[in-house]
Amino acid sequence: MEESIRQIAIWALPVLIAVVFHEVAHGWVAYQLGDSTAARLGRLTLNPFAHVDLFGTILVPLILIVSNAPFVFGYAKPVPVNFSNLRNPKRDMIWVAAAGPATNLLLAFVCSVAWKFLAPGFGDQATPAGGSRFSDYTAALVLMAQSGILINIVLAVFNLLPLPPLDGGRVMVGLLPRTLSITLAKIEPYGFIILIVLLMTHTLDRIIDPPTEFLLRLYLGAH
Repeated sequence: MEESIRQIAIWALPVLIAVVFHEVAHGWVAYQLGDSTAARLGRLTLNPFAHVDLFGTILVPLILIVSNAPFVFGYAKPVPVNFSNLRNPKRDMIWVAAAGPATNLLLAFVCSVAWKFLAPGFGDQATPAGGSRFSDYTAALVLMAQSGILINIVLAVFNLLPLPPLDGGRVMVGLLPRTLSITLAKIEPYGFIILIVLLMTHTLDRIIDPPTEFLLRLYLGAH
């Protein structure tokens, strides 16, 4: 029980920051490109209460933490975007969709800088090495930075899958020729069903793991 509470404390803030910044990035870029829907609905704010989804932001990460899952994942309420308001809907859809994963990769970089700065005497698991005396507070920050790297990378890689309604799917709809983009867009109502099947068959793991591991090595360096 004590270990579960410790894990929740370490993972909760990085998850919340990752999902909130992800959604605000979508809304902010949409606003810059002509759609004020998110701004009018009060979603261009870093106040987490405007974005928290009971299931995706709280229950899903909590279940993953308590069950000792290899990674923690979550999501916030999607920021509403009216693509028809964009100045160039097909082109601008790409930038709006890509903004979320790009923000997560930027956050992962910030976390990696913090991790490398705070933990020169720690091993990969933030365990004091060589008799270094780190306070519990510093150790917690190191672990949170580590968690932030993993959470943001997983969130970015997952959302970049080229399957609507994920961000990668919307990017592909914007990039593909009209006929192919219409065909891909028609998959959107079934997107989450496809994701569940991929998850249950562990196919999703095999798709996500290689780019996630590559990015982890890139951000953390060779260890």
